[in-house]
Amino acid sequence: MTIVRWDPFRNMTTLQDRINRVFDEAVHRTKDYDDEVSKCNWRPIVDIYDTEKAIIINAELPGVTKENITLDVKENILTLKGERKSAEEVTKENYYRMERCFGTFERAFTLPSAIDPGKISANFKDGILRIEIPKPEEKRPKQISINVE
Repeated sequence: MTIVRWDPFRNMTTLQDRINRVFDEAVHRTKDYDDEVSKCNWRPIVDIYDTEKAIIINAELPGVTKENITLDVKENILTLKGERKSAEEVTKENYYRMERCFGTFERAFTLPSAIDPGKISANFKDGILRIEIPKPEEKRPKQISINVE
């Protein structure tokens, strides 16, 4: 059994993310479908999880090329920016249905303050951007053996 340090602010961070999402969705919501298509804003879907050695962020970026993606770290904020461009020019009048969105996007993630930005790595394969944020040595869980007398 591993002893894990209790973080009293972990649930607050989750709550803050949920509140931010609610406000983002309210701002980007439109009344009319045609307006929605013309203003089509999109954000890549992400999975964030924790391993023993790193925090992993997987972002779905279908139709985005590596050249149109940037990752920046300023203070403890990791910002993912990019643009998904349409492969062909089709006028709005020629569409039967348009569900995919094109244009720029931006996502920002708050990192723990102890992270070294120089050690962050990113790989892009099959439309998935995998960002690996190594944990500092002192933050990694350490097992302690118990001696029986």
